[in-house]
Amino acid sequence: MLSILLFLLVVSLRAQKPYPPTTDHAPPAWFVDVATQAGITVRNVNGSIDAKRYIIEATGSGVAILDYDNDGWPDIFLVNGTTMHPSDAKDAPTNHLFHNNHDGTFTDVTVKAGLVSTGWGQGACVGDYDNDGNEDIFVTGYGTNRLFRNQGNGTFKQVAEQAGVAGSGKEWGTGCAFVDYDRDGKLDIVVANYVHFDLATTPAPGEAAGCIWKAVHVMCGPRGLASAPNVLFHNLGNGKFEDVSKSSGIEQTTGHYCFSVTTLDYNDDGWPDIYVACDSTPAILYRNNRNGTFTDVGAEVGVAFNEDGREQAGMGSTAADYDGDGRIDIFKTNFSDDTSTLYHNNGDGTYNDVTFPAGLGINTDDLGWGAMFTDVDNDGWPDLLVANGHVYPEVDSAKLGAFYREPRLLYYNLGNGKFKDLSKTSGPGLTEPRSSRGLAIADLFNDGRLEAVINNLSDKPMLLVNLAKNQNHWLGLHLTGTRSNRDAIGARVTLTSAKRLWVDEVRSGSSYNSSSDLRLHFGLGAETQLATVKVRWPNGTTELFDPPTTVDTIINLTEGKGHPSP
Repeated sequence: MLSILLFLLVVSLRAQKPYPPTTDHAPPAWFVDVATQAGITVRNVNGSIDAKRYIIEATGSGVAILDYDNDGWPDIFLVNGTTMHPSDAKDAPTNHLFHNNHDGTFTDVTVKAGLVSTGWGQGACVGDYDNDGNEDIFVTGYGTNRLFRNQGNGTFKQVAEQAGVAGSGKEWGTGCAFVDYDRDGKLDIVVANYVHFDLATTPAPGEAAGCIWKAVHVMCGPRGLASAPNVLFHNLGNGKFEDVSKSSGIEQTTGHYCFSVTTLDYNDDGWPDIYVACDSTPAILYRNNRNGTFTDVGAEVGVAFNEDGREQAGMGSTAADYDGDGRIDIFKTNFSDDTSTLYHNNGDGTYNDVTFPAGLGINTDDLGWGAMFTDVDNDGWPDLLVANGHVYPEVDSAKLGAFYREPRLLYYNLGNGKFKDLSKTSGPGLTEPRSSRGLAIADLFNDGRLEAVINNLSDKPMLLVNLAKNQNHWLGLHLTGTRSNRDAIGARVTLTSAKRLWVDEVRSGSSYNSSSDLRLHFGLGAETQLATVKVRWPNGTTELFDPPTTVDTIINLTEGKGHPSP
């Protein structure tokens, strides 16, 4: 009798969903911000709250999702900045790690985990660089980068200097990603750099040509400031990395002000490529030459400029197969007075700008940052969630046609290559204005819904939960590499049913200087049975796995446990 009661209790607990969806809200989405209820109330610090005299105060910080204690529940890491003139070390701002309590709440374990660290933090990416089964965190910033090694006991150790990835201290690191670019089973690190910033020589607002916007004196940059080259660190396998930026060709692309990093295999040759969104300059697509070197092919492939051949002020980027043709497409956010950009993969190594045909040539007042393809209702078609916020507080007082704090955007995928803007009718979590920056996605509560965590500039973060109920099905996949890197970063998964296919890749980084859950999530719509599950592992080998007997669950796939694929 006791065993039966215990069984019923376990079933009941598993059936309980934090912030349960209801029929009170029509699908596909009704987002609410539950960050306060969840216990995530720390404030992001990036210089002054109301005045941004220098560009370092305005770019904001990212967010990373990771399961740092391997309990099967995603945790949240928020990057933080600092102030121009820190006064009290006791009250200095720090990054924050929040442990998932499995009940819809989180506990701040920053001190306990050994992650107290102050600096001009910008981005974060997640990856098990030493293949010990514990996810590590790399944090970029103005000054030096930080590498927090997960020691497997709930604590981290900062090892950037001894690992050789701290940088020179002169660069301003922004986006990053762990990626096994040479397929040797060890995760390397790519870092996007913004500018060489020196407070002593940077002009004050209005003192130079790059410090005036719409006739208003504003902070200077990035134009007028010296650009900084991007960096690639090769993993040597002994806890140390080697800077191969020059020999790999990464450093050859100069004169760019770079932000987000999105890795993808754009030409489907089994080798990871690197897409970098750049501010006020063309975007970069580093093609992997399969010999340890890269070539920037952004312009010839069609992803460096928009359809008018114009460079844009790129901030964030994300990649997914939005139209179900089995090829990975790219989306990029840009500055205000412009559109975001959607690049469609043509399958021949080129892309087309399809922003306007796809219905995305709107909301030009918004300044976009973090963005992720995310299937908000599990109908099988990835939607777009975009975080916005201006860089100039002066846009409010000078009435320049935009707002410093802006709403978030939801572009709903109609399944026919087009999107519909549902931002104003999808809940207060989208419409309440913020100056948002980093955005990451995860099924935080393991119930098949994807949540969004947003880091807001000089403000408290948001945790967006979709309360609109639907009847669609889903499948979560947690991949583990054995011969490949343990996190299987770079793996490509293809699902097929009798009617269609789904494709996605495991990636670190992306969005705006952020890193989402490494587990893959597929909305399946009405499908309850899959025909095939195929994984091309990061080392290039391909396996077929038996389709799950039931969907609406998260399953584990381990390299070497499948069937060899022809």
